[in-house]
Amino acid sequence: MFQGTGVRTPYGRLQDWVAAMPQELRSLKQAEAEALFRRIGITFAVYGEGGDPDRLIPFDMFPRVFAAAEWAKLEKGIKQRARALNAFLVDVYGRGEIIRAGRIPGRLVWQNEAYEKAVVGFVPPKGVYSHIVGIDIVRTGPDEFFVLEDNCRTPSGVSYMLESREIMMRMFPDLFRENRIEPVDGYSELLRRTLASVAPKKCKGDPVVVILTPGHFNSAYYEHSLLADLMGVELVEGQDLFVEGEFVWMRTTEGPRRVDVIYRRIDDAFLDPLCFRPDSMLGVPGLMDVYRSGGVTICSAPGAGVADDKAVYTYVPDMVRFYLGEEPILQNVPTWQCGKAEDLKYVLDKLPELVVKEVHGSGGYGMLVGPKCSKAEVEAFRAKIIEDPGNYIAQPTLALSTVPTFVEQGVAPRHVDLRPYCLVGERIELVPGGLTRVALKEGSLVVNSSQGGGVKDTWVLAE
Repeated sequence: MFQGTGVRTPYGRLQDWVAAMPQELRSLKQAEAEALFRRIGITFAVYGEGGDPDRLIPFDMFPRVFAAAEWAKLEKGIKQRARALNAFLVDVYGRGEIIRAGRIPGRLVWQNEAYEKAVVGFVPPKGVYSHIVGIDIVRTGPDEFFVLEDNCRTPSGVSYMLESREIMMRMFPDLFRENRIEPVDGYSELLRRTLASVAPKKCKGDPVVVILTPGHFNSAYYEHSLLADLMGVELVEGQDLFVEGEFVWMRTTEGPRRVDVIYRRIDDAFLDPLCFRPDSMLGVPGLMDVYRSGGVTICSAPGAGVADDKAVYTYVPDMVRFYLGEEPILQNVPTWQCGKAEDLKYVLDKLPELVVKEVHGSGGYGMLVGPKCSKAEVEAFRAKIIEDPGNYIAQPTLALSTVPTFVEQGVAPRHVDLRPYCLVGERIELVPGGLTRVALKEGSLVVNSSQGGGVKDTWVLAE
């Protein structure tokens, strides 16, 4: 919010807003926001800690703001990255030209647990494997943005983006009258259009789209039901679908109805018990046969996860150059692969200064933030790295930007990241905004809700 001795232009009108809000009103509004979240049912699940796994997501009322020019650069870089990631997926399930050219080691792809042999040689409709790409971005300076990781399978959190905006508009309508803020409520229409645009060739007429959920015990079930409601499509579980002939059908009170596009929110392993895990009760037997024969489109495609592996992530700038012939607009965080002898030596020497992550880890678990850990914790993690070096990558501890956040004492700086949602179909589109996650613990760099993080509304100012 501040640069030098003054307030940055995008935040100009927020300083007066904060100054004019007494502590009593702030506490009242915060309680109102929490009540709205609880009434709507916006929770996330934390398993393995005992008690009720459903927790209320902490919401901070101080918005994060981007100027139009800042967003324009981000949008361009996000779309470029989404194009490159999809080109990579089509390539590695086809001829593997990037591997033949020596630009990425074959073992990172062929031996990756997310690489699905069941789709080798298959090109999905419009050549799109990852239809919703969630790219996690951090800011380190006025004009410096870095990509922390790519989420190419089923990135969650878009419901927090939509509901945070809804709640802010309800609580502070004057703020939205005084500031020209780009809307995000068009996301559901963009998503519906994206999904419909990748309908299979066998589709006749308007595509029938469904969202496939694991069920109400899933941590993101609220999001599944919200998106189905906003798009006007059916929310289904595996038992609601069946395969007959060349197509997938949905059971309805009026008889079977053919399904053309499945936006799946379940992992590859559970999609089809005849192809993947035979004990899966969540998927649809025979689904993969219909998919490969062009009778249905699965979004995102099975096998897309190989592109968001943290070891593969280090090669995304090379993908941009190789497939698009362009220089990357958004840079990666410098990364050391512990599977490489030289990198491993460096990481072990500098371990107390680095952030180390499991290659397949997520949710803020399985990671070490060296500067924030005790000597004993660092040494315990060192033993894990030595035992299986290929399972870890390391990155420097970045000087992440902070955003003003309401705390008990008033307003204080807290670290944030940003997850915009890029939709890839016939066109590549994204709404101006995203999910801003905030590390509510003082000094913490971990923004995940499972690790005590919260969410903010993200503003992009209109030009």
